[in-house]
Amino acid sequence: MAYELKLPDLGEGLTEGEVARWLVEVGDEVAEDQPLVEIQTDKTTVEIPSPAAGTVAQILVEEGATVPVGTVLVVIGGDGAAPVAGEQPRTEPAPAAPAAAPATDRVRATPIVRRVAAELGVDLAAVRGTGPQGRITENDVRAAASGAPTAAAEPPAGERREPLRGVRKLIAQHLATSHREVPAVTVVEECDFTDLDRVRGNRSYLVYLVAATVHGLRAVPELNARLEGDEIVYLERYDLGVAVQTDQGLVVPVLREVDAKSLAEIEAEGNRLAEAAGAGTLKPEELRGSTFTVSSGGKLGGLFATPLVNHPEVGILGLHRIAERPVVRDGEIVVRKIGLLSCTFDHRVVDGVRATAFLLEVIARLERPG
Repeated sequence: MAYELKLPDLGEGLTEGEVARWLVEVGDEVAEDQPLVEIQTDKTTVEIPSPAAGTVAQILVEEGATVPVGTVLVVIGGDGAAPVAGEQPRTEPAPAAPAAAPATDRVRATPIVRRVAAELGVDLAAVRGTGPQGRITENDVRAAASGAPTAAAEPPAGERREPLRGVRKLIAQHLATSHREVPAVTVVEECDFTDLDRVRGNRSYLVYLVAATVHGLRAVPELNARLEGDEIVYLERYDLGVAVQTDQGLVVPVLREVDAKSLAEIEAEGNRLAEAAGAGTLKPEELRGSTFTVSSGGKLGGLFATPLVNHPEVGILGLHRIAERPVVRDGEIVVRKIGLLSCTFDHRVVDGVRATAFLLEVIARLERPG
């Protein structure tokens, strides 16, 4: 008896995933529910377990390939025996292969590259791959379609190339979507953190910022919304995404029901999510369904930046470097702890006046912490 492990539906409308890392090799004995492979989505990395005990007979998708839901990833021989060479053990009839499959099966290319080749009428068997291990890239296919020579397989002296993959690849795709689809505008205001600094102790500024954000969203509800077709969907929950930088890239875990939490509860849950993000153990559901995002660059975040909207949200609040600066108070120059707050917003849904009103509401809460 042989078992196929297919890429499962991971929820949240995801239709594909990238094989980030195989945890087993052909010939390995595995137990039922033993993790076999890490799958990277635009939300998180998840481990997919074995459907049965047995021997890893075939690994059908290489690391770095992005494949649609339902693709067979690996075959487990339930009786512990590997299949005879050339056989494809299956628990159900295999769909008929397209006519071009025999030619393209001899080359190394992801399903996306194969699709581009089919659209452009390019025979992959005649294309020299310039990717890692000779893999054919989309650029190779497009160069072949235009008649241009492909780039040299070896980079010029003094260069080192690595494929864009994993979290960084997905961040690139997600931000490209945001930049392409969202007409974004940013407004900026100063905030005086001096009084908050006196009372916060060891608690992060971000905890207070998250709490203040809820008050701002209540005052300007169109920032806690979605644009779906010709309708603005106003959300009556306050599940805030908080951007966290990890060694693998930027992830945005979600603080649920912030409006019902105390500062201590926000701090505890925020710390738990940040630790899980750093360890790579966030669950898929902990990265889904945020209504608005808060981003803090911290001490190294620069004087000012313009965070990109976390599509399909319509706004993001940025906290930038806080430092002592000379300011004028009551006609005199004094030293205060000043930082900039920014709100980047989808101009299809929110106007600049309303975004500024949101910022001023958040600032009022932060400047009067008592």
